[in-house]
Amino acid sequence: MTSTSAKPVNSVPASAPLTSAFIPPPITRIEDTGLSFLWLQDHILKVMYFQGYMTGFKIAEEVALPFTGVIDHILEALKREKLLEVRSSQMGLGEGAYQYAITGAGIARAREALERSQYAGPAPVPLDAYIDSCKRQSRGRMSVTNRMMRQVLSHMVIGERTFHRLGPAINSGMSIFMYGPPGDGKTTLARAIGNLILSQSMYIPYSIYVDGQVIKLYDSVNQQLAPDENVTPNGTGSLRAGTRRDPRWVRIHRPFIMTGGELTLAGLDLVFDDTLKYYEAPFQVKANGGILLIDDFGRQQVRPRDLLNRWIVPLESRIDYLTLHTGRKIEVPFDVLVVFSTNLPPRDLVDEAFLRRLRHKIEIGDPSYEEYREIFRRVAATKGVTYSDQGLAYLLQEWYIKRNRKLRASHPRDLCDQILDISKYLSTEAAMTREMIDAAAESYFVEL
Repeated sequence: MTSTSAKPVNSVPASAPLTSAFIPPPITRIEDTGLSFLWLQDHILKVMYFQGYMTGFKIAEEVALPFTGVIDHILEALKREKLLEVRSSQMGLGEGAYQYAITGAGIARAREALERSQYAGPAPVPLDAYIDSCKRQSRGRMSVTNRMMRQVLSHMVIGERTFHRLGPAINSGMSIFMYGPPGDGKTTLARAIGNLILSQSMYIPYSIYVDGQVIKLYDSVNQQLAPDENVTPNGTGSLRAGTRRDPRWVRIHRPFIMTGGELTLAGLDLVFDDTLKYYEAPFQVKANGGILLIDDFGRQQVRPRDLLNRWIVPLESRIDYLTLHTGRKIEVPFDVLVVFSTNLPPRDLVDEAFLRRLRHKIEIGDPSYEEYREIFRRVAATKGVTYSDQGLAYLLQEWYIKRNRKLRASHPRDLCDQILDISKYLSTEAAMTREMIDAAAESYFVEL
């Protein structure tokens, strides 16, 4: 089993519907934000401290809150307290077009606020609002069918037995343990599953507010923006005036996040930046509503059993517990399809008790000779190598059967790349001749 060509993680089927069962309700007054008036004042002063002169509309855009009914009242209070002042105004355009500047007293208060936290981006949403959004959007997950799976995995060569075990595993929304020899497409298969859920969208907040602390959630590297009728053409996620939803939320494709050997126990809890004084959400929280792939499981710097023990409670209860640096523990949803992918024998990684908690166990084995032929044919066509059944028969006989070498689904791709490299050097056609196959195999295979 393998892919003939791996799609990028962030590719989205063009015909896929982008729907969300949840739309953040609009904000019309300060109370709707769930944040205190004083906290919002400090937040705006920090933004002004960093950026200098700003119009009212620009301030509203930076903190992702509507000007009318929210920002205008806060600016009026800051002016009364002589923390901000109006430097210029444009007649006829309203208070939103006024140019504001921070005063000396405002700078002093901003510095006090910055000692507590240097977060100065879009205003956060309360934790309760985030939890509610996860529950409501969980019900909007798709259920895959045999037809959908055939379409999404059409670029891959998969045995029927394996194929029919994947669909129910995805629909479970719980956990999948994929194991088997290296080079047989486990990671590529997980990416293809990721492309399936990427066809749906959801809303997440830029950040979350907990007891005066801010947890940054939106990650432009791991989370891909989805089209939104209220997003400006520059694609930054900024909202046009008159939007009917809470602008503190961003619409993304359901996330597919992959982590490998760099994963540590510390990376599964809130990461507090001692300099900036706010938190970064861990991998599994950023993956809520989507898929988290633990690739090369067993090759992390911590013992596999320690990592597995960390997952036991979330996998069963669908709730995760994170710790603030103050010592307080908070509950967050664990609405994640976790995919463990490993090349190591399961008996070396997990015990029976943990395997019982993993809903679906799927072995990804070596391809058959017929599957290997189909993979080679597809890869050769994609890469521009002239395919030959006679050449493949020679390759199998001389370099696999005689040497007792196992077939691997990644070999056709790598051998075609070798043929291309050699043909370019010799200025000859990239074809599956005996000479070219021998040269490619000699430089690729190593006797172990």
